[in-house]
Amino acid sequence: MEAQFFRFLKIVGVGFKARAESEGRLLFLKLGYSHEVELAVPPAVRVFCFKPNVICCTGIDKQRVHQFAAAVRSCKPPEVYKGKGIMYVDECLTGVEVADSGHLICVLR
Repeated sequence: MEAQFFRFLKIVGVGFKARAESEGRLLFLKLGYSHEVELAVPPAVRVFCFKPNVICCTGIDKQRVHQFAAAVRSCKPPEVYKGKGIMYVDECLTGVEVADSGHLICVLR
């Protein structure tokens, strides 16, 4: 299988980790829950973990690669306030501005 499409995901958070097993057919995520999240990878997609916090989804079908990457991201979407969660490498999170008194001024999206 010649991989033509890639999608990189970054995991941010203390104790958040990922590992791939069975030649890229299973993905295990530790996301701060009481259990590991186990995801079965579709047939046209492979998963590699370069580091415990970087996931690479690759394959020959762009739609399946991006759909699986979105499914992984939906397990723990990034929060705006601290930036913890699973996000795409090229994704930019805009923060929330808070005044000194603690009142919400503006939400940037």
